[in-house]
Amino acid sequence: MAGAVGFVGLGNMGRPMALNLVKQGFPLVVHDIDPAKVEPLRARGASVADSAERVAAAADRTICMVETTVQAESVIAGERGIIRSATRGHIVICMSTIDPFVARRLADALGARGVAMLDAPVSGGTERAETGELSIIAGGAAETFEACRDLFKAMGAKIFHVGGIGQGLAMKLVNNMLVQVNTVAVAEALVMGVKAGLDPRTIYEVVRVSTGTSSAFERRVPRILARDFSPTGTVDISYKDQELETAFAKQLGVPVLLANVSQQVYQMARAAGLGKQDGTAVIQVLERLAGVQVGG
Repeated sequence: MAGAVGFVGLGNMGRPMALNLVKQGFPLVVHDIDPAKVEPLRARGASVADSAERVAAAADRTICMVETTVQAESVIAGERGIIRSATRGHIVICMSTIDPFVARRLADALGARGVAMLDAPVSGGTERAETGELSIIAGGAAETFEACRDLFKAMGAKIFHVGGIGQGLAMKLVNNMLVQVNTVAVAEALVMGVKAGLDPRTIYEVVRVSTGTSSAFERRVPRILARDFSPTGTVDISYKDQELETAFAKQLGVPVLLANVSQQVYQMARAAGLGKQDGTAVIQVLERLAGVQVGG
């Protein structure tokens, strides 16, 4: 699909995603509430607009990559949002992880104006955002998905169409719940092992080839051992995502025990001032309680 592409939200995930679009030759129009964040894109030839409304006016497809549901609502349907200028045939791609029910309401509002929408959250963190190897999980009409496949291929390595609007987000919340619960379980297990006198590197070497291993274990433990809590996805974002998961489950009438309990560990980490550190930083809360340190 020809024409300029809009991109709103140039944070830790959005910036590398947008840069990959530029690298693949897509003409980009960008906006972020922080003027400094647009500069790497401006330097690569992207046009800069002063609002989401102006972005959509200059583009045929507009990507929204902000952090929260409230922010996505503002970008898409707010006073200076995409909906104010997007014309019939425009496509809005919400790649933020937000409430699936809100995504459906936004899609309805856009649809009434002849504007299509996909929800297409991503998985892989900042590392895969930079390399263009994200997993992209989309919901929406099949023809709309196909019309955006070229964009997805520029940003991701694994691209899924999982159903109607909101289903991409539902799938993302399922995945996130597993990762976030598992991260807390990994932290608990490491702290218990070290308290028992085990070498944390030995724990890693044994578990990674045994039945207790997982993607979360294999990816997070080396960072914990190195005491590297630089964010690939922050404690604050993990907490936000678990709030989405538990609220979504309530609306569906589904009990989720572990997501609710593990969310409180993320909240404890936030209360301890660790909110901007990587999600693995939750281990510091457990370490303090147990009086041990894993790695370092």
